[in-house]
Amino acid sequence: MGRPGLDFPGLGVGLVILRDDRILLYKRVNPPEAGYWNIVGGKVDHMEPAEEAARREAEEETGLKIGRIERIGVTEQIIDADRQHWMSILYLARDIEGEPQLTEPDKLSDFGWFALTDLPMPLSAFTRAALAALPAAERG
Repeated sequence: MGRPGLDFPGLGVGLVILRDDRILLYKRVNPPEAGYWNIVGGKVDHMEPAEEAARREAEEETGLKIGRIERIGVTEQIIDADRQHWMSILYLARDIEGEPQLTEPDKLSDFGWFALTDLPMPLSAFTRAALAALPAAERG
């Protein structure tokens, strides 16, 4: 059959979570871009609407309750170093409940809220694309 992102381009989603002018980022454990700071997200399952996948992935990875989200763009990531290729739909969430947690320590090693003007490094290509897709009013 094959593996999305490795044997053929995969379809993914990413969710920019903002609270009090800060963005929630997690540090990746696994490729692509292991050790990089990333927005939450993952792959879209077969027959799963992308918006539902974004909400599901974010809730699984953070423990937050995600309310209304809005689509802000699409990005294509070809990561030569990891031989991965993804097309991802990007979303923005401001409507969230709870406090984030480290719910998947086998996938994510650290997390935090960061001012958009003081982001940790290195940022994943996916995160840089998501930041560029943010509406101008959100970028400060």
